[in-house]
Amino acid sequence: MFLKRLVSGVLLLIAAVALLYYGNVPLLIAMAGISLIGQRELYRAIGIDHKGIAAIGYAMTAVYYTLLHFQGREYVAEMMVGALVVFMTAYVITFPEYKTEEISGAFFGMCYVSVLMSYVYLTRMYVDGIYTVWLILLSSWGCDTLAYCTGMLLGRHKMVPKLSPKKSWEGAVGGVLGAALLGLIYGFLFRNRMTEIMNPLLSCSVACAIGAVISMIGDLAASAIKRNHGIKDFGSCIPGHGGILDRFDSVLFTAPAIFYALLLVGRFT
Repeated sequence: MFLKRLVSGVLLLIAAVALLYYGNVPLLIAMAGISLIGQRELYRAIGIDHKGIAAIGYAMTAVYYTLLHFQGREYVAEMMVGALVVFMTAYVITFPEYKTEEISGAFFGMCYVSVLMSYVYLTRMYVDGIYTVWLILLSSWGCDTLAYCTGMLLGRHKMVPKLSPKKSWEGAVGGVLGAALLGLIYGFLFRNRMTEIMNPLLSCSVACAIGAVISMIGDLAASAIKRNHGIKDFGSCIPGHGGILDRFDSVLFTAPAIFYALLLVGRFT
């Protein structure tokens, strides 16, 4: 089991590095594919994966990523509004085939998985993206690792015992501070290559700290969904790691957090 987890983890890391480095259309296609798989995992968890409304959700994700390629981030809100109108149109035309919660679940699945995941691509294609996109992984996976280590050594006060008994406030603080330190080091190493981010050391450090806080919310949100629906993992497509949502639950929240943190902090520091 450990060997399977290690091998799949290494292969996943290699693929991530290659895609994030190259960016552009290959990264867009990869994010769209990952989003569709994750969306299906969520639809299966909430019990709508076999219904027609799920197919509409997949189609809206495909349209969203296609438009994203041509229009960019300026129209993200408009695309989401358009998708909501499509879902509600299907709801009205087919009434009473779907319940309200099924329509809201289908729309939620698109926003939660596909829209949030797209910020990996948006960050890569934004200013200094070839450097700043790595902050998503530093913040998300760095926080997770350092929070675990700190919690094992110093953890005394449980954060959310009903949701994740092993997580502690001490571990959370260690994860955030550790992520901020990783961001600071990264900013120092690449400060001369970031031409459009003001004060890279402070910007990267603050962005990673913000991303770390949000990443923990993403991790706990995925745990809450699984507990609500009585499942251990969202899927099994990544050997030893579970499904897409099991591996990328924190990245979903970290990616937009890093994007907007850099958008704000990078302009004013």
